[in-house]
Amino acid sequence: MKTYDTIIIGAGHNGLVAAAYLAKQGKKVLVLERREIVGGQVVTESFGDGFTVDSLYAGGSLRPDIVKHLNLASHGLVVDSVRKPFISLQADSNHLVFDADPTETIASIKRFSEKDAANWIPFLNFMKKATQFIESSNAAIMPRLPKNFSMSEGMDLAKLGLNVRMMGGKDMMRIVRGIPMTADEFVDEWFESDVVKAAIASLGIHGLTLGVYGAGTGYTLMHNWANRGGLSHVSVQGGIGKISESLASAVKSFGGEIRTNAEVKQVVIKDMRATGVVLSIGEEISASNVISAADPKHTFLSLVGAMELPPEFVWNVQSIKMRGSVAKVHLLTDGKHGIPAGTVALAPSIKYLEKAYDAAKYHSISEKPYLEVTTSGKVVSIHFQFAAYKLNESSWNVEGLKVEKLAIDTLAEYFPNLKASIKNTKTLTPQDFETIYGLTEGDLNHGQIMLDQFMFMRPIPGWSNHKTPIDNLYLCGSGVHGGGGISGASGRNVVKMVK
Repeated sequence: MKTYDTIIIGAGHNGLVAAAYLAKQGKKVLVLERREIVGGQVVTESFGDGFTVDSLYAGGSLRPDIVKHLNLASHGLVVDSVRKPFISLQADSNHLVFDADPTETIASIKRFSEKDAANWIPFLNFMKKATQFIESSNAAIMPRLPKNFSMSEGMDLAKLGLNVRMMGGKDMMRIVRGIPMTADEFVDEWFESDVVKAAIASLGIHGLTLGVYGAGTGYTLMHNWANRGGLSHVSVQGGIGKISESLASAVKSFGGEIRTNAEVKQVVIKDMRATGVVLSIGEEISASNVISAADPKHTFLSLVGAMELPPEFVWNVQSIKMRGSVAKVHLLTDGKHGIPAGTVALAPSIKYLEKAYDAAKYHSISEKPYLEVTTSGKVVSIHFQFAAYKLNESSWNVEGLKVEKLAIDTLAEYFPNLKASIKNTKTLTPQDFETIYGLTEGDLNHGQIMLDQFMFMRPIPGWSNHKTPIDNLYLCGSGVHGGGGISGASGRNVVKMVK
């Protein structure tokens, strides 16, 4: 039986980042992926002739230091240097455009508010500081608070506090105050126009099951802004899947192994220590360490099993809030859809966004959804919120067509040529997110990014440092600190903890 230094469960981008770093160190690494392709959520797939889409994420980029350390440019990763605009749709076609050129953005904002236009540059300067805070935070290993505090791990938190303090008193207070704020309160401190506020506040709820009046969405606004590097998505040449492909190439170049169609059924535990895994085909593989890039609920409740874990720990894992409420609708068109390039958002007002969220609260599908739309040639991809994973009065076996119709009908109000241009469609429901991509309850973030599930409370209080009650078993997915969106931070950080 072959033995490895480290087995990594799941070839999502965080799992691949961890594998690349460990393999670069000379470790014998094996990555096991249950699907036939690597990437997890970060994949580009074909759903028919000429119908190739970025399945779940419209864009994104790894942290620059990861790209540099792993020399991913040499493995084919090319991020577009020119950022496309973020366009907030308006009923009168007088759309609000946030351009890469601040002067163009200011001119567009002026149509809605002179005061807001004057505040745009100061706001951008503040968001640069907020991004520094988020990136410094995500680079830190969160200590296990309140129990088992380690001074060595606490140093990262102390450095983070010092970095925030060095930003200056005014910006420091704005960042600290912004963490528990609602997205509405966050933008209200800068802008007066409801149109401008709603466009920016939409980033605070993107991918989350919270409304703009939800506490802590000020933090998620900063978090999502930092991951994107602004309002609009960052494009990757060849599709978002090139991130995963370049990482897989790097893993192999460093001597690591990757097996697809290799579903892990169980983590082998002996005397509270992980010693390997068992595949669904019955094959057992041994390793000194096991790192799971799967979400914490699946890792502990399915792969490890409650019987191997302390009762209080199991209860806390069961209490992790997942609550996915995103669907994706992809359209293959004849190219005459009329939708401009960039990130196009339907977020006309603060109240509109909050009412869209009401549907998720009551386990239904929003009739007036918050949408984010991107295009790639003849393909139109629609991010649909809110569509609850758990539906009260129906099931996703029958409601997928409803989401598709709502998305198309809503968007067609702004782009009348859209319907006639459609040649093929592919809709991915929250249930598909779970069954196809392994996302428990369809949660893109492996657990909601909320005030009681972030930093040293992620995934659960007392276990924020990638370690688990099982010796030599670690977590590196989006469900741990540093995760959520595309950055690779949690995959990079776990390497610091592996013995």
